[in-house]
Amino acid sequence: MKKIISLLLTFSLLIIPGNMTWAADFDISRAIADTADFLYKTVKEPTIASVGGEWAVIGLKRSDLDIPGDFFDSYYNNVEKIVKDKKGILHSRKYTEYSRVIIALTAIGKNPESVAGYNLLMPLGDFENTVWQGINGAVWALIALDSGNYEIPENPDASIQATREMYVNHILEKQTQDGGWTLSGATADPDITGMALQALSVYRKNERVQSAIDTALKAMSAIQDSKGGFSSFGASNAESCAQMLVALCSLGISVDDERFVKNGYTIVDNLLNYYTPSSGFAHDKDGLSLLATEQGLYGMVALKRAMEQKNSLYDMSDVKVTLPEREDTVGLKNRHADIKKTKVVSPGKTFSDIREHSAKASIEELASRGIINGKGEDAFEPYSTMTRAEFATIITKSLGLLKKGKSSFSDVTEKDWFYDFVITAYEYGIIKGVSENEFNPQGTITREEAAVMVARASALCGMDTVRLVDSIRNTLSQFTDYVKSSQWSREALSFCYDENILDDKVTEIKPKEAITRAEIAYMLYNMLDASLLL
Repeated sequence: MKKIISLLLTFSLLIIPGNMTWAADFDISRAIADTADFLYKTVKEPTIASVGGEWAVIGLKRSDLDIPGDFFDSYYNNVEKIVKDKKGILHSRKYTEYSRVIIALTAIGKNPESVAGYNLLMPLGDFENTVWQGINGAVWALIALDSGNYEIPENPDASIQATREMYVNHILEKQTQDGGWTLSGATADPDITGMALQALSVYRKNERVQSAIDTALKAMSAIQDSKGGFSSFGASNAESCAQMLVALCSLGISVDDERFVKNGYTIVDNLLNYYTPSSGFAHDKDGLSLLATEQGLYGMVALKRAMEQKNSLYDMSDVKVTLPEREDTVGLKNRHADIKKTKVVSPGKTFSDIREHSAKASIEELASRGIINGKGEDAFEPYSTMTRAEFATIITKSLGLLKKGKSSFSDVTEKDWFYDFVITAYEYGIIKGVSENEFNPQGTITREEAAVMVARASALCGMDTVRLVDSIRNTLSQFTDYVKSSQWSREALSFCYDENILDDKVTEIKPKEAITRAEIAYMLYNMLDASLLL
């Protein structure tokens, strides 16, 4: 900590995007360094806690000061011990516990997906339990997930699988009549409004989100007091200022914006009124508070990061998260060398016509990775059939296969949009032609054909798709129409039902019927999941 103050006192006047000049940079730098030194000395054993835990860790780490590494090592060791002792259950109802820890772990470069053998992101896949706590459950779930651009895990225990869109919509639906957000009642609270704005800042390209943000900013400007501060429960306080300060920085709005300058006072001027050198921040000037100090620190850090044009407080894409060597990050050992795990490219992607569909989570997951598209911007058409060309396209995308081979089919030429995908799927043996010279790209896929092609893809992923005759018979005999299936498809069908790639809770296979787009998405999702490629 000896270097902190000497380093920060050298900062000169800085200019922020939006023509914001902060003349008191010297004071902010000194206050950050001094508060960081106070917190480091006060919070001697950081652990999972709303005070003396994650907020201190986040503020200190995101300050980019020379904080001794053993402080963060101590925190992580304590987290591991608690997670192990509690068998991965930090709280049965308050899921903000998980969100808070995820953010702190991301800040210090630790992987929240593997802590003492537990995935701390998993609870956030349960929509109902996450929002049980109120709007703050959805707010902090989004902030946590977006801090490291994490995928929402498929939570097998969730009655409603969560998506980012669901959390965003939940926040928007809870906006109060006066324009902000609150935990209870009908009057906007600047504390909660600031947090909601922080969560929504990532989704501003959505017109509905931007409209809600504009409304909330207007509401907050109207209730800001004459000295630039904000009140919660009838009293001006440091925490409300800190949350609104972080919100403005997350949105790229200058603290000198005329909407938030009252009688010459800014939010920062007000926040510093609660600051006492070497002692931290007071909640409402009637006594110093560790919670106010932690929030005061990370509020100032958010401002400093904006001034220096660094990533915002919770955008931790600038942090290298250390991922342990785990088999499930790279797929099965016996997979083909060309198989690659796809990345999320459109987080929160969904379609209006799948809201009640049983395959909703599977469709959204594949869509978020660019594996499968809709039939329009907002329509997936889950009950429509799939052509052979479309299937070749999504199976190739799902395995991350690069273009390979050349066409030997007269009905697949380089001018066709599906050319690269068909020749690649054919080269890897996933699909075959209907004859030596024809592929029939516009032909529809039946359920038994889909099973065969998915089984071939699964073998490339390293799964054991071989089934003995007795095993095949035992698996398929539970279905009333299995004798209607083609002999050549039965091993593949048996494999797909054994591995839950196809739903074995039905009574009929319907092997000759055309498979739907939703069913294909369900099969591919389950194949990728079983192959450890999600």
